Amino acid sequence: MNALAAVWGAIVEAWQELRIHRTRVLLSLIGVGVAVCALSSVVGLANIAEQGMRENSERYGGRPALLAIHPTGDEASEERVDAAWRVILKRHDIRYSSKVGNASLPVQFRDGVTSVMAQTVDPPYATMHRTVVQQGRWFHESDAQLLAPPIIVNEAFWRRLGSPPLAAHPTAVVLKGETKVTVVVVGVMKTPDSPEDATAFILNSGVDRLTAGRTADFGAPTREAWVPPELAVPLTTAITTEFDQALGPGVVSVDRNDYLAHQDVDPLLFFKLVVGGVAGLILLLGALGLVNIALVTVRHRIREIGVRRSFGATGARVFFAVMMESVVATVVAGGAGVVLSVLIVKNPWVEELLGRGMIADMPPFPVEAAVLGLVAATAVGALAGLLPALVAVRVKVIDAIRY
Repeated sequence: MNALAAVWGAIVEAWQELRIHRTRVLLSLIGVGVAVCALSSVVGLANIAEQGMRENSERYGGRPALLAIHPTGDEASEERVDAAWRVILKRHDIRYSSKVGNASLPVQFRDGVTSVMAQTVDPPYATMHRTVVQQGRWFHESDAQLLAPPIIVNEAFWRRLGSPPLAAHPTAVVLKGETKVTVVVVGVMKTPDSPEDATAFILNSGVDRLTAGRTADFGAPTREAWVPPELAVPLTTAITTEFDQALGPGVVSVDRNDYLAHQDVDPLLFFKLVVGGVAGLILLLGALGLVNIALVTVRHRIREIGVRRSFGATGARVFFAVMMESVVATVVAGGAGVVLSVLIVKNPWVEELLGRGMIADMPPFPVEAAVLGLVAATAVGALAGLLPALVAVRVKVIDAIRY
């Protein structure tokens, strides 16, 4: 209890001394606060950038762990593969799965008929690939029952329709031979690069209604399943074996398709090292400035320290008091730097600039960034206060008379 009281007394005393000498330490503390802000911001901004890169990779390869089942031959029809796939999904209780293929849709726009590449999917595809819908909605399971097939288009497709409000249920016309099929646009996809070519998503259940059937030009559709990463290896083996038993050996291949299957190195490692090094250099410069200011302050306080020693203050008490002044000062500056970092990183404009509107799950400000900033500030304060504290310990009572 006495030890805690002594520590708290030293902290209060250090804070009072800082208030007295605030003009001398202000500039050096600004440097420390800016350095801590830079250090914490690096971690926070890198966290957002990493999430953006992760989600972008997941849009193409799927979320970890995504298994892709590719037909490798013509030994089995699509109906037989689908039947075997449904049995496998039920047996292993796989909740997220989708059949993914391609089709060509001759769409009647105002300026003529254009062949639009469409991806055929099932409703879980959006969750599996983090598909971002800018306006409207994604497919629902009940959409297969609609009389007019729903369609989700990209921004180029939507602009060619005249950018109509989705609340008005805009439609487009797809030519199926001599027949015209009306589709309802229910969503507009968010695309980071805004391609000029119109593309779309349609449900697998609507392929026959919109086209003459799948053609060999696009190959057989792929079946995808999103499974827990720790089960990826045993499920790959089990699914391969069960397909071989149902359809014959080698009819399908099962592979893990997500980015973690092939990537072992952090893509932002170099960025983190470079910016972290710059922030560390700023932190070091702030510490050197704080050391200089602290030494000057100790020189001006020799009479005060000598008087304390004459009243029985031990060397340890003087050492601890002087060091705590630097520690308390840098902790306060570090706290201010962390607060500023949070305001910068979580600014909506900054998040939009880094994520380009494509981050579905914007990460919160990382706790480790705040902790790192405060720990760095405390370490700088301890190092910056060490030399002045050693100088203060060597002050003798006679020095108070000289000054």
